[in-house]
Amino acid sequence: MIRDALRQLPGYRAGHRPGRSVLVRVDGAGGTHELVGWLERQRLSYSVGFTLPDTTPELLKKIPKKVWQPALDAENEERDGAWVAELTGLLDLSSWPAGMRVIVRKERPHPGAQLRITDIDGHRVTAFATNAKTGQLPDLELRHRRRARVEDRIRNAKDTGLRNLPLKGFDQNRIWIAIVALAAELTAWMQMLALHGHQARRWEPKRLRLRLYSIPATLAHHGRQVLLHLAERAPFAELANNAILRLRQLAAPG
Repeated sequence: MIRDALRQLPGYRAGHRPGRSVLVRVDGAGGTHELVGWLERQRLSYSVGFTLPDTTPELLKKIPKKVWQPALDAENEERDGAWVAELTGLLDLSSWPAGMRVIVRKERPHPGAQLRITDIDGHRVTAFATNAKTGQLPDLELRHRRRARVEDRIRNAKDTGLRNLPLKGFDQNRIWIAIVALAAELTAWMQMLALHGHQARRWEPKRLRLRLYSIPATLAHHGRQVLLHLAERAPFAELANNAILRLRQLAAPG
């Protein structure tokens, strides 16, 4: 999957490594020796979830209180009740690629949340590994947490048809999933290229269908051209028209 994503990057050339300018973010499932080793060999920057050892409570006690730095929220403001610190020097990372750092985050659970068996001293504790050599710890931790946008994409894919498999045969449903994936990808690229600078850049499928995809329109043939006429009185007709013009002005791929 990562290889497929790298092939979609602008300027991709087979046999050439993208370099450190490309960041790969993965949740805890990606915190394996195999994946981290491959990312390092590809000379990619990475930020992946890291599973802490059973001795974590004892390790955290070794971190002086003054070392903990306030974590940041999505607005780059200090988040109350959350802190980050580096755990690299307290772990045995000899089996991991050289230069890997482990950053840990602890926070007080929000009101009403149930404590988990992995919580320590009433704090939720998570960690991630990165090969970033520069950057403040709160900034690196916020950069890692922003991968949660993946969850938004999954939710959007479910709203686009992935929630249910409507067909009977396995191969038929494989085709259905491929169509859903293509629709989700086209939507993501359309919003990024055609709707930037407008709040529609963040609209989810339901709102897109209600406001843009349902605009009344007619097709007309004139001078060997096919013309799309949008209903002028539709509330978001101008937005749709500007989006179409932006896409037409882009250079053809390749």
